[in-house]
Amino acid sequence: MGTLFRLDSSIRIEGSVTRAVADTLQVAVVEEIPAVEVVRRDIGTAPIAASHWGAAAYAGGTVEDERTTAQSEALAVAAELADELVAADVLIFAVPMYNFGVSQHFKTWFDLVSTDPRFAPGAGTLEQRPAFLVTARGGGYGPGTPRAGWDHATDWMRRMLEDLWGLDLDVIETELTLAEVTPAMAELRELAQHQLAESHEAARRGARSVTLHLRGSSEPYGQGSLAS
Repeated sequence: MGTLFRLDSSIRIEGSVTRAVADTLQVAVVEEIPAVEVVRRDIGTAPIAASHWGAAAYAGGTVEDERTTAQSEALAVAAELADELVAADVLIFAVPMYNFGVSQHFKTWFDLVSTDPRFAPGAGTLEQRPAFLVTARGGGYGPGTPRAGWDHATDWMRRMLEDLWGLDLDVIETELTLAEVTPAMAELRELAQHQLAESHEAARRGARSVTLHLRGSSEPYGQGSLAS
């Protein structure tokens, strides 16, 4: 069987590019392996309470019988979130850039998960687990553009997911997502459509690649392997 975990952090439902590209990726995986179990966590529409991180962080240095109710509750939420990751064979993180930085919903989720001992630096719990980061930006941020260097989200997310957690990460990026609704970007609409089409195709290719890899793997990652 196997498990696919998907995290969405867009505050939009209709019109969300990260959700749409993640949909393509998820559908492609399910088409390849129909028995896969899909576990979803939507922190865009159901955010994690920001207060949990501080409570869980301080709880780590507090003996169990002296923890406050808030600390115990926060640790329980952190463990629940960590359990979802540990059980997954492949992971999808659909995270748009907001205000030139990381979505606050994703940052809160990541910080809380990081309080679980299984996700302490160097723990290696998800080492080489196949994963996808699907991200989107409203404008253009490449070299030579007026906003070059203003994307403070993608590199940070790569460092956390790829370097810190050790995931075998494939990044699917889409730019110019606001071209269709921004008159000043009208001349970029054709390019935006081309980029979006490329992202959907990259999602389909990535799904085929990871499912072929997992079908041939004899070592399951989570509770069940997609190879089964």
